[in-house]
Amino acid sequence: MSDFNEQVIADFEATKGKPGGYFKNAPVLLLHSRGARTGIERTLPLMYLPGDGGSWFIFASKGGHANNPDWFHNLKANPDAAVSVGDGTTISRVPVTARIVEGDERDRVYARQADLFPQFADYEKKTDRTIPVIELLPA
Repeated sequence: MSDFNEQVIADFEATKGKPGGYFKNAPVLLLHSRGARTGIERTLPLMYLPGDGGSWFIFASKGGHANNPDWFHNLKANPDAAVSVGDGTTISRVPVTARIVEGDERDRVYARQADLFPQFADYEKKTDRTIPVIELLPA
């Protein structure tokens, strides 16, 4: 895990889900997923968009790189995962099931995220791939 991610996770835990720095004023969750080959649990901080009915949308943007992030491949192989979410007072760990969002629904959700956080529009411009959108549904 990168030093950046380790620091964000530590900050997330210390602030009960409200990290500062790069993620100040952004909704952040910790994704706990299993490696596709190893089965080892990995934890990553990710920005999210709240969905209807208590779900969370996450975006495999990888900063606009040409390929998808490893965690996306892990979720495709092992869609049963967990998220940690906090409100500044407590952190809850919630089991989830990942669903890849496609077509018009994907486009609407991504556009909403890009409107709220313009860096997502920049990521889309930097790559030729369609950035995957994943809905994490409470299990």
